[in-house]
Amino acid sequence: MKTRTYAGIPEEYSKLEKAKIVLIPVPFDGTSTWQKGADKGPDAFLEASENMELYDIETNSEVYKHGVYLTNPIAESATPESVINTVHEITKKYIKRNKFVTLVGGEHSISIGSIRAFNECYNNLTVLHIDAHADLRASYQGSSFNHACAAYEASSTTNLIQVGIRSMDAIEKTVMDQNKTFFAHDMVEDDSWVDSAIDLMTENVFITFDLDALDPSILPSTGTPEPGGLFWYETLSFLKKVFEEKNVVGFDIVELCPNENDKSSNFLAAKLYYKMLSYKFKRGYLKGTFDNDYSPVLPHKTTKKFNDDE
Repeated sequence: MKTRTYAGIPEEYSKLEKAKIVLIPVPFDGTSTWQKGADKGPDAFLEASENMELYDIETNSEVYKHGVYLTNPIAESATPESVINTVHEITKKYIKRNKFVTLVGGEHSISIGSIRAFNECYNNLTVLHIDAHADLRASYQGSSFNHACAAYEASSTTNLIQVGIRSMDAIEKTVMDQNKTFFAHDMVEDDSWVDSAIDLMTENVFITFDLDALDPSILPSTGTPEPGGLFWYETLSFLKKVFEEKNVVGFDIVELCPNENDKSSNFLAAKLYYKMLSYKFKRGYLKGTFDNDYSPVLPHKTTKKFNDDE
């Protein structure tokens, strides 16, 4: 049986040895509290990716030619904590192999593990958290590994910047840094939020993108849709500027909850992932010119040294 590759790309671009990009699927949905199905998200994302054009008009590039290695899915374990620990371990392993590591979930709790791995590998890390929800609870329903806790650890261990927030519990105000939080209702009234958010970032940035940050009119298939979200081109405009001005070291995309009767959300998630890769690796575009050089604009490298046995 033929091995599945990301987006059905030719085998020459899917081998780990030559690939600059690693994609880790995490089909986990152990703590979601409303609509279940995020564990089906990675498969739906991959299926949609196989039906996507691989030439990006905006950047005049075919980013898959950098190579994208699709790992085996991280299987659901006995507890959310064990899943998060596995995500942490595998993510860190590929960072140390000097890969540009990306993940697709699954529910947002998986980001506790991915953020932890990147924070251990990069100094002075900014976590750009794009989401409808603050996800700043210390624990929820008796667990600190709940999807509602996805950003809590990052709030004390990284430079956390939150964008698109429009739903939260009062207790989260005691944790939130409101000077680094961009609420959706304020963003509508103030176009300067993009520059303000970027000004708060350090050089190295990890992006965790919860798809419910987007307005449900363009992406309804998520576990907890909230009205008043981001739209496609304003999202891309913001992301493009982040990739231009900062060293994005990796990212995850989470909370796709597929609907069998409407696959448009799956395709949007697939397209968003590919656009983010295109912004990262298209050096000519970021210079303001177009060329056929497929070298990454900012080669990622760890800023901490590791022992061989670490």
